[in-house]
Amino acid sequence: MTETAVCVGSFSSVKTLWEVRIQKINDELRKEKEFRERLMLVWEERATLAKLKEKVINEDGKAILRIEEEEWKTLPSCLLKLIHLQEWQLHRNSLQTIPQFIGRFHNLVVLDLSRNSIESIPKEIGQLTSLQELLLSYNRIKSVPKEISNCISLERLELAVNRNICDLPLQLGDLKKLSHVDLCMNQFTTIPSALLNMPCLEWLDMGGNKLQKLPDTVDKMENLHIVWLQRNEINTLPETIGNMKKLSTLVLSSNRLKDIPACMKHMTNLRFVNFRDNPLELEVTLPPCEDTEEEEEREMYGIEFMHLYIQESLKKAENLESCTSDPSPTINSN
Repeated sequence: MTETAVCVGSFSSVKTLWEVRIQKINDELRKEKEFRERLMLVWEERATLAKLKEKVINEDGKAILRIEEEEWKTLPSCLLKLIHLQEWQLHRNSLQTIPQFIGRFHNLVVLDLSRNSIESIPKEIGQLTSLQELLLSYNRIKSVPKEISNCISLERLELAVNRNICDLPLQLGDLKKLSHVDLCMNQFTTIPSALLNMPCLEWLDMGGNKLQKLPDTVDKMENLHIVWLQRNEINTLPETIGNMKKLSTLVLSSNRLKDIPACMKHMTNLRFVNFRDNPLELEVTLPPCEDTEEEEEREMYGIEFMHLYIQESLKKAENLESCTSDPSPTINSN
């Protein structure tokens, strides 16, 4: 019994000793593997950073990161080593996300991530108080965060051809320097209230949306010079549009307009309009030009057409009023 117990005890001790040694060896192997992985990550990060540095150019005294037609679905954290960058130009790179660390690039003046596959805008973008241009057209963005209103230096905002944006946060009306907005080819059914409150807005493109009418308060955008509203579903224009005295270009082609309001004849700064492909009720034909070159340059549904249409429309209204106010004389049978 005693010898058996000693043998069992010795076997258990040897087993325990081997288990400890095996565990120690495994721990050392694991640590070595982790070290190699960390070392590999360090080398990969250095290689990536070196690749990014090759993409940095200097133009007009600005440090610009320019990457086009490469595969960058995400941006690595080592990009923070280039915190001095003033401009990002990343096009056609299949980029899916804007990193949350974007807010740490306080020197950014231009953020151009057009033609990628971005689905959302992180709220951290609101930390870019020096940003002047935010260009995110041709992506897959569905909504716009209110934090963009904190980009107090923003002058240009482009969100064209995202196809799913249908509104803007009201807070964006606080952007006092924003002068250029491109929202074409999305899902807007009305002009966002935020745009009506932007004091410096001069250029607006909302073509290719689902606008059915313009708000009666459209004249609040009193500094607008150029408006593109082609390929919508607009069927009427408010009388208040005549108050937009600074408007020089107005494109309304391919809508559902049946009439042109007479108030537009008072828009003296208007130099270019386009009413082509609208079901206008009156058939108006411009008189022929004697000068062949002038005839070729003439916009058949442009400013001359608009004034002639309004003139004919007013004549028609006067004739109708005259017919209504002057009844036919009564025939005396005696």
